[in-house]
Amino acid sequence: MTDRPHRSRGSQHDKWLRDAPSALARAFAPVAGYGVTISSMFRPVVTEQYPFEPPQVMPRYHGRHQLNRYDDGLEKCIGCELCAWACPADAIYVEAASNEPGAQYSPGERYGRVYQINYLRCIFCGFCIEACPTRALTMGHDFELAEYRRADDIYEKDQLLVPLSEGMLQPPHPQVEGLSDGDYYRGAVQGPTQTQIDWVREHRPDDPSLATARPVNEEARQA
Repeated sequence: MTDRPHRSRGSQHDKWLRDAPSALARAFAPVAGYGVTISSMFRPVVTEQYPFEPPQVMPRYHGRHQLNRYDDGLEKCIGCELCAWACPADAIYVEAASNEPGAQYSPGERYGRVYQINYLRCIFCGFCIEACPTRALTMGHDFELAEYRRADDIYEKDQLLVPLSEGMLQPPHPQVEGLSDGDYYRGAVQGPTQTQIDWVREHRPDDPSLATARPVNEEARQA
């Protein structure tokens, strides 16, 4: 084993260590720490101006949930409760009910009569939207969920259900004649039919959605 070369006391390194700072260095020593602060004053501002300027979130950001509809206005939720079973935080509560013959809230046999999400528990993991078999539950970009009362952080169905788009018909009403719930899921429905509009006009003549409901072309639907 060879010994490391011995560094003499008169080496340039030791001389540099023994040299005293210059007069200029001693003069600026008390304010040397402000160099970072002063240099930052001339850099571009990176602070977000929220809430005056809304921040830009990523396209797949997990925000507030929403319950979606089909193009004729019927709800996509069938009350299967798979979202509630998949939730690791036990933040979702669902009660299903049966659709009445001829007057339905969703295609098929059942719909979600009660739907609640407790945002005091929700961890926004997205397991619920992965478990949903009809894509009824999705997550938007809304993240402003702060409330003054804890009870207001429990969202009910009417707060989660998306509003009717122009041309949709307010349920309950019959589903499109000749189509099954599977046809709905496969995108066969493009809007309300004249039969559905006539049913609502007969049973609820004052329904405000009648003013904007537009019947879909039957020939285009069958094609």
